This record gives sequence, C-alpha cells and structure tokens, in this order.
Amino acid sequence: MNETPDANELSLFLASTAHDMKNSVSVLAGTLETLLAGASPQTEAAYPQMAHMLYQTRRLNDNLIQLLALYKQVGKPEYPFDVQPLEIGGFVEQVVASVRVLLDSRGITLETDYDPKLIWHFDEDLVIGVIGHAINNAVHYTNDKIRLAIQVVGECLEIRVEDNGGGYPQAMLDAGVSAMSGVHAGVNFLTNSTGLGLYFSSEVAKMHKHRQRSGAIALENGGAYGGGCFVMRLP
Repeated sequence: MNETPDANELSLFLASTAHDMKNSVSVLAGTLETLLAGASPQTEAAYPQMAHMLYQTRRLNDNLIQLLALYKQVGKPEYPFDVQPLEIGGFVEQVVASVRVLLDSRGITLETDYDPKLIWHFDEDLVIGVIGHAINNAVHYTNDKIRLAIQVVGECLEIRVEDNGGGYPQAMLDAGVSAMSGVHAGVNFLTNSTGLGLYFSSEVAKMHKHRQRSGAIALENGGAYGGGCFVMRLP
C-alpha cells in the first residue's frame, strides 16, 4: 500500500499524540510512586486504590512505549537498534528499580536468580521494556511472588519471569504462540497483555540475531513456582 502525504501526516500526528500521552502518563506514574513510597496501608486509607492506579498507569505507559517503538521500527528504517555487551547485574538492577514501588505497594515479593558478572549482547532499552512489561503482567496473575531468573541455556540467554499464581489461561498461551508465528487476529486493547504486549515482545526478540538464529518468546505454565512463565530467549 502506497502512503499518501495525508496518510503520512496522520501517522506522524498519531505518533506525536502517543508521545505526549506517554509523557503525561509517566508524570502521573511518577507522582503515584512518590506518594506510595511515603505511605503505607496503615497510614493512608486510599493506599490500595493508589496501588491499583499505579498498576493501571504502568500498563498504559507500557502500551504507549510499545506503540512508539513499533512505529519507529516499521515506519522509520533508521530506528536505533542498539546491541551492546551488557553486564546482567546492571540490567537486573534497572529492571528491579523500575518495578520496586509497584510490587511493594501490592505486597508482592520479587526474587532474582542470575550471575551478575554474566555478559550478553542485546538492546538494553528494548529488553528492559519487554521484561518490565512481563513483570507488570505477572502482577495480574501472581498470588504474592514473582521470580526473575536469567541464565545461559544452550547458545541463548534465557530470561524468565515466573509467578506463583494459577497459571496462564489457554487463550493467553495460544496468543504467545500466535505472536511468534506471525498469525495475529489483531491487537485487543481490552485484554491484559495478550495483544500489543506479546506482539511487541516477539518483535524485539526477533530483532536479535546471531549466526542465523533469532530470538524468541514463549508463554508456559510451570517453572519454579508452578504458575505462569514468560520466557525470552536471545541468541
């Protein structure tokens, strides 16, 4: 399909609008995090509602970031895909810092299992976005515990986000398969991380290539806690 000047202008307008919305939502999320960091269920009657608001604003912010990243990837060939050798210890610290207030406010424990000195090549910003979104999604399914585990399996770096909930429903497992196969029924913004989030994650994984191998994602049930597992493998 050939894009007309009007279509290009509309595309740029939508991207600009999404960027402005993301900035506003980021400010709101930051304000909620500050308020929650200085409060507790014992001192603030609205603490549970504030924690839920933070969860929802983080979901919305994730979706807007994903939209902008995909727009740049599809619409802008010069999108800066920046693969660098990264120390896993620093990567985990950034992920944990980005979700700590949300998890604390919901009474969820985050356990980690990784070699801090392990080094791997990947785009840090994109992968942090994927894993942060996976943890935010696990908040919806977990009872009270989430695990972030990273290790080398075969010739790939395997990043796992596991929870101790009842596991993913079959529809979500099927959505994970569809995201990797490229068979999409369309983005459903009313579901919890079964449309845009999985599509974004699969695209980020596929962008990572090494010796004819590409990255991949998978959803499964089981893991260390017997609940839902989001798995990202990077060559």
